[in-house]
Amino acid sequence: MPHYRPLSNSPRSAAGSPAERLLATATELFAANGIRAVGIDRILAESGVAKASLYSSFGSKDALVRAYLEGLDLRDRARWQDAVTAVADPLERVYAFFDLAAASAPVRNFRGCQYLNAATEFPAGGESMLAPVREHREWVRDRIAENVAAAGCARPDHLAAHIQLVYDGALAGSKFTHSEEPIHRGREMAAGLIAGALRS
Repeated sequence: MPHYRPLSNSPRSAAGSPAERLLATATELFAANGIRAVGIDRILAESGVAKASLYSSFGSKDALVRAYLEGLDLRDRARWQDAVTAVADPLERVYAFFDLAAASAPVRNFRGCQYLNAATEFPAGGESMLAPVREHREWVRDRIAENVAAAGCARPDHLAAHIQLVYDGALAGSKFTHSEEPIHRGREMAAGLIAGALRS
């Protein structure tokens, strides 16, 4: 199995523009405490940025939340791509989603999926703000589908939807149990689904 490096503990830095410091601080605080629980005043205080810079850079907390989610999406796409660049086996490229999640879960203190956490906090409304969540999930499903298709699996789109459901459950289980074990089991379940598709 390939080795996947975990995420760094903190994206925050004293360097950078006010917008960069705001986003780095918001990223750390939202991930650790939830989006709704973190107020603008705390973000400003911990980033050392004036309120005027927040509104000139983002305009509102909602816009800062969207920038946070867009940043997660870009980071995770790049992290997966970096992990699979030298991986020839398409199925290992699918399993990389599970392996990366297992590697990062302890570093994130088993907070679960940040996209699902955000969607849970905004169950109604916030459609524009949560667009990066939908886009990321579609990207994950598309990557799974194209790789299981390359491996010769039947009905790749159908299979990808099932694997993504297993992946979602694995991340939720990891959060509840404070353990990587549900993610490892999810990987095994995904492998079983793939084996069945290859036999059909």
